[in-house]
Amino acid sequence: MKFEQYNIEPEIKRSLAELDFKRPTDIQFKAIPSILKGEDVLAIAQTGTGKTAAFAIPILHLLQRRYNIKKRKEVKCLVMVPTRELAVQIAEAFIQIGKYTRLVIMGLYGGEEQDAQIKKLEKGVDILVATPGRMFDLHSQGHIDLSSVSTLILDEADHMLAKGFLKDIQDILKRIPPRHQTLFFSATIDHSIKALANSVVRNPIRIQISPKDPVSKNVSHSVSFVEMDDKRFFLERLVRELHDKKILVFVRTKVRAERVHNAMKRVNIETVTMHGDKEQDDRLAVMKDFKKGLFKILIATDVSARGIDIPDVDFVVNYDLPDVPENYVHRVGRTGRGVKKGQAVSFCSEEEKPLLESIETWMGKAIRVMKIDKTDYAETLNFSEETPNDNWQLLLDQAEEAEKLSKRKKKKK
Repeated sequence: MKFEQYNIEPEIKRSLAELDFKRPTDIQFKAIPSILKGEDVLAIAQTGTGKTAAFAIPILHLLQRRYNIKKRKEVKCLVMVPTRELAVQIAEAFIQIGKYTRLVIMGLYGGEEQDAQIKKLEKGVDILVATPGRMFDLHSQGHIDLSSVSTLILDEADHMLAKGFLKDIQDILKRIPPRHQTLFFSATIDHSIKALANSVVRNPIRIQISPKDPVSKNVSHSVSFVEMDDKRFFLERLVRELHDKKILVFVRTKVRAERVHNAMKRVNIETVTMHGDKEQDDRLAVMKDFKKGLFKILIATDVSARGIDIPDVDFVVNYDLPDVPENYVHRVGRTGRGVKKGQAVSFCSEEEKPLLESIETWMGKAIRVMKIDKTDYAETLNFSEETPNDNWQLLLDQAEEAEKLSKRKKKKK
């Protein structure tokens, strides 16, 4: 079924066509009809499946159809998210899809001047995408009226729980009308997430996408065993061989991000960094420039891994393996989004092998190994711009062929 066949407002169909949204993804196909009916939804969907549009499209339709200029100042849909970056991204998605509607959408988060935000709220907002801190701050000052909220959306609920926002969620429920629609979206599910979901949704429609595989099937995974002090040489070589690709590099700490950035700078490779020590304006500017393709390599900590939609990332490089296995999923989910293909490459040092085992256990499958013989390893340490070759791509192709062959053998058995 195509979006043009959906019974949604023509203004929304027009923007979807411009955005090249032709057919719904699995989560969109399953969630949109229930949301349109006003049902509560509990959705467990891995990152990169298109879940933002899964709730944005039907909510925009419902609010556009009920639009009443006299009630313009009333917030009718409240979207709660754990981070400022995610608030920016989701607000942008609503604005893009709703560009031809009469609805006013606003992203509300810390790190911005309150006065400008207050002025916009006073003019009237229909859909508010907010982080808890700034939202409660302005609500306590009397600048936000939540008495007309008809839909509450909790996105990245597992991350919100991990960041200690449980009390904030409970406080929100006290401030909005008892009768409202709740849409609960989470990338993962465990006992605590189930308990939270059961406390906020009523007889929900339950949707779970790819429950057997927490990682998008569009992503190819590989790992190379590289000593910690040698990783910068392998990153340099990979970047030079894939010079036309958009690459997102994940490191474990802010200090590591700057060190890798400086190491690349010394060999004349231009990169940008994103981590918690960056000012909010700088972080947003970096994300904007990387999305536009002004920079090809972004070095980031896990602050960038959760829910952030960066178009057309070709490669995710785990320069450092994450301490928490679940974070591997959120990192590699930055590539292979929607229906696009992506590749994830990990560098694993001797001391990181236990982390690799934990990741593979959590995923329920092994990550294919790109074997590097001693000659190639030595060549990489001496690698320079004058001696480019395509060994990395060759290794990736060989590993992928080996995996396909293994699958064919299993099918024959």
